[in-house]
Amino acid sequence: QVQLVESGGGLVQAGGSLRLSCTASPSGRTFSSYRLGWFRQAPGKEREFVAAISWTGGTTYYGDSVKGRFTISRDNAKNTVYLQMNSLKPEDTAVYYCAAVYSGGGNWAPRSPTNYRYWGQGTQVTVSS
Repeated sequence: QVQLVESGGGLVQAGGSLRLSCTASPSGRTFSSYRLGWFRQAPGKEREFVAAISWTGGTTYYGDSVKGRFTISRDNAKNTVYLQMNSLKPEDTAVYYCAAVYSGGGNWAPRSPTNYRYWGQGTQVTVSS
């Protein structure tokens, strides 16, 4: 089991940057054994895949709408995954969620929220025009 807590959200002007953090408190397994993802959900919309990273950090995935602007990374020594968001747009406004799944669970489809077992409570990101 792992508990996830996001931070770093806030209000920023279009074109600005934010860095989200998600700190994990795993029990039983080490943080490095989890695959991690970021999703977002705007009011009235479905949860959208943003980015994901493998347990080693060697493989990353991005949603088409954020590719080239956002960067996911992880620091296993700090039990933390980051989402660096640059060139923010008003359409990036949403609640951002961190998610995790144990890497020993077999095949992984990083873009689907149903492939994650643990979720944080979310952090609001608002981009003004």
